Amino acid sequence: MQQTRRHILEILKDRKEATIDEIVTDLSNRIGKITAVTVRHHLEILRGDGLVAAPAVRRRSAPGRPQYVYTLTERAADHFPNNYQGLATGLLIQMKEQLPAGQLNKILEGVAGQMTESADVPDASLEVRLDHAVQYMNDHGYTAAWRKSDDGLLLQISNCPYEQVSCNNPELCRMDENLIRGLTGVRPQRMSWQLQGHDSCTYLIREDGVREQQA
Repeated sequence: MQQTRRHILEILKDRKEATIDEIVTDLSNRIGKITAVTVRHHLEILRGDGLVAAPAVRRRSAPGRPQYVYTLTERAADHFPNNYQGLATGLLIQMKEQLPAGQLNKILEGVAGQMTESADVPDASLEVRLDHAVQYMNDHGYTAAWRKSDDGLLLQISNCPYEQVSCNNPELCRMDENLIRGLTGVRPQRMSWQLQGHDSCTYLIREDGVREQQA
């Protein structure tokens, strides 16, 4: 990211909200003299990238022209250091050490269930549900796609949003299977697995699986 825009993100994170003048002052202390016009230009780019929200009016204690303040969006959090991976790994290790295996699996099934509920799965054909599942997964950090095969429909996932955690915790892969089942209405059959060295995780989704569940 361009360095000036990076500084603006840091200023907004420190201040929580800031006016153009406040950003100009803080930036000038960091990089030297800068104009309000230049700051507005950078803010518009950051807004276009979805990192800065539209300006809001700041209430004033005295009469005068309204002040507009800028804030970060939730997406901007990805541009700051975090240790989500370390936290997730630590939590899983502790749960595996402290809880019976069945209880851990039940917790992860519950997580998959919550994700399914938030996905608003349509009451439609399997192919429509697969389209919806792919869109939902791609919106949540996966790289997913599906295609037809002689045996049925194949759902392929080439990026897992928690791959570095699941490498030592295959229980998360079973959570994915439960998520796919919830999104499609069919219990998936895993055909390939990245943890076994394959390029992607591939699941067979059979049409007769729907008929079995609906029977």
